[in-house]
Amino acid sequence: MNADASLAAPITAFPIVALVGNPNCGKTALFNALTGSRQKVANYPGVTVEKKVGRVTTPAGRSLQIVDLPGTYSLRARSPDEEITRDAVLGQLRGEAAPDLIVCVADASNLRLALRLALELKRVGRPVVLSLNMMDIARKRGIEIDAGRLARELGLPVVSSVAVRRGGTDALLSEIDRTFAGLPMAGISSWSAPGAGELRNTQREADRLLAAAVRGSGERDAGTARIDSILLHPVAGLVILLAILFVMFQAVFAWAEPAMNAIEAGFAWLGLLVERAPLPELLKSFLKDGLIGGVGSVIVFLPQIVILFFFILVLEDLGYMARAAFLMDRIMGGAGLHGRAFIPLLSSFACAIPGVMATRVIDDRRDRLTTILVAPLMTCSARIPVYTLIIGAFIPDTEVWGFIGLQGLVMFGLYAIGIASALGVSFVIKRLIWRGVPGEPFMLELPDYKIPRIRSLAIGLWTRAAIFLKRAGTIILAMMVLIWVLASFPQPPDGATEPAISYSLAATIGSAMQPITAPLGFNWQINVALIPGMAAREVAVGSLGTIYSISGGEEAADKIGQALAGHWSLATALALLAWYVFAPQCAATLAVIRRETGSWKWMGVTFFYMLALAYVAALATYQIASALS
Repeated sequence: MNADASLAAPITAFPIVALVGNPNCGKTALFNALTGSRQKVANYPGVTVEKKVGRVTTPAGRSLQIVDLPGTYSLRARSPDEEITRDAVLGQLRGEAAPDLIVCVADASNLRLALRLALELKRVGRPVVLSLNMMDIARKRGIEIDAGRLARELGLPVVSSVAVRRGGTDALLSEIDRTFAGLPMAGISSWSAPGAGELRNTQREADRLLAAAVRGSGERDAGTARIDSILLHPVAGLVILLAILFVMFQAVFAWAEPAMNAIEAGFAWLGLLVERAPLPELLKSFLKDGLIGGVGSVIVFLPQIVILFFFILVLEDLGYMARAAFLMDRIMGGAGLHGRAFIPLLSSFACAIPGVMATRVIDDRRDRLTTILVAPLMTCSARIPVYTLIIGAFIPDTEVWGFIGLQGLVMFGLYAIGIASALGVSFVIKRLIWRGVPGEPFMLELPDYKIPRIRSLAIGLWTRAAIFLKRAGTIILAMMVLIWVLASFPQPPDGATEPAISYSLAATIGSAMQPITAPLGFNWQINVALIPGMAAREVAVGSLGTIYSISGGEEAADKIGQALAGHWSLATALALLAWYVFAPQCAATLAVIRRETGSWKWMGVTFFYMLALAYVAALATYQIASALS
């Protein structure tokens, strides 16, 4: 999983091969098989659409740049994702070179729409190779494809590939070599967007090709049908879905503990080195409390975040995500959400940013906007450090009914509240803003079940862990330095009797906010932690560690939890949990909403409605908990 050092070189020096295909055709698996760890993720200039770029060396020794474009059914784009794919294929993206070769990736077990796309790409004027992916599944379903005849009828090279098997891309790479070694590349033709009539004609031609070169019933895999009879059952399917989510949240606590202990021990060693070093006390405080304490108290939660991503990636690779969207359509439709909103909202469990970006799969603008507005309410991984800290400090580590951990049950409840609030807000938006506007019907193609590929899972987990660590080394590090400065200056006057932090800028700022947050049960320390938390939610944990002078060493999380338990009431802790369920404490998410909607208005609406919900929820929680206790 070591990144290739050659990625540092300018990528424009290599010929560009663009992967284009329908959604769920195995295109990303093919991209991972071709590039492995030699890939990086960025955004296209000026938009939030994700761009995956990697490197591959062909059998002839030719170095190529592989670009994985968003899935599309046609160059007649209807969503932002499809517009990016169209513009990239045509070489019309600002600052992006046109591809030298297009590989049209097709699901061999479902060729009808893929052949239409291949015919559209052929008219663009660039060299095109048709890659029949997932041939193993096609054969299993009794489908026989005459690749030679299909190539003659289509007028394009046709090769078979199985992205999930070793050597499954050899034929494709050899064909790419032959294409580049042939005649000079063709130029862009005078392409124009196809009309409805032209698309129908293209589909008729695709159907003719299908009849000429494909044999077999193409019936669904019997195993898939049997499994779906259970997993798609209106009652049993929902029970299984909830059970899967419940197990996932229990695992976040149970499986992560050994790795968290190892990380804490590592930071304890670093803190000890600083403590013994012959350095001025102020510098020691900066290194130990500001850097090691702040960043270390956040990085310790990396194992939990990796476990959460592991479950999401496995479910995606299995093909279960589409089933979950199907199951949730009726519930979500009643709340004013499109069935396709389930996948963006589930992505928001990891991070609201890719969740907001994933709304581009929803064609209707109103449905897409509604999903964008509620996506930040889903409990993202950045909340895990805060939830874990408070739950560990105030909720006993006991079992309910003899086998369910109480802490995991509370965590599950917080996630459930986030889901319920998202459904509630979407219901209100549908009734107030989009009242009387009919929604689009929900149509979704269910792929066959597939065994997840270990290599793809490893690449996905590595990429997401690297993003979190980069975040810890940039935004979180900067916020920790800021908090240390606020908590350390000015120094206490001579003869001071109170703790040094009581004379700091942090205490001054936190005390100034007291009239507003006192009804919520928040003290000035909480107020100070909320401010840098606007940049990243998880910063609050390191901020509290710095404010309470807890180093980032071994058992740092336990020490911070003990400090909180000694200074806060249970009502305050519950109120802060309620605040974090709703609070818009992520500047990056707000920025993505601004760019995705193209409007400051909707970013402002998101910020203020979430802030109002957070305040009301924390106020009600604190007042009710105080009265009961």
